Formats: sequence, structure tokens, C-alpha cells
Amino acid sequence: MSEQVVSREVVVGMPQGLHARPADQLAREARKWQSRIELLSDSQRVDGKSILDVLTLAAEAGTRLVVEATGPDAREALEAIGSLFDRNFNEQEWNEGQ
Repeated sequence: MSEQVVSREVVVGMPQGLHARPADQLAREARKWQSRIELLSDSQRVDGKSILDVLTLAAEAGTRLVVEATGPDAREALEAIGSLFDRNFNEQEWNEGQ
């Protein structure tokens, strides 16, 4: 049986871009899944399970990325990671708590 591959476009919505805290959240979420998680920009493809790889994207606010998941739980992984982007990584709540 071939591996399931799913992808979704997301937009970086945080004013500071995809900085260390959300990159860490993304990598932690990606590591929960068996599937391979990759983020694609215009010129790069990086491992979503690596915070350093995610940071190399230098994704500013408004950057469009494609999240691609490949594996047995790809659809569920993509839904969970897409939800982080949809909620802007709870950036508003985190900032208010500071």
C-alpha cells in the first residue's frame, strides 16, 4: 500500500513571523506523528520536525507555505498542524499573558 500524501497551504499570520516560539510549537506537534512533515516555501523544503529547519525558512508575516504530510497518519497530522496556523499559534493569548 502506498503512503498517503496530503498537503495544505498556510499563511504565517503572526506579526513577528514564524519565530522561535511558534517554530518550536510546530516542531513539537510534528514529532507527535509518524508521518513525515515538510514545509515548502518558494525555494526551500524543510523538515517540520526540526525547529532549526523551520527557522531557516525565515517566514515573515504573510508568507505562504505548503505543509506536506506523508505517511499513515498524514491527514490527522496535517489537520493538527494546519490548526496551529489557523490559530496563529495562540500568539494573542501568549502575548497577553506576558
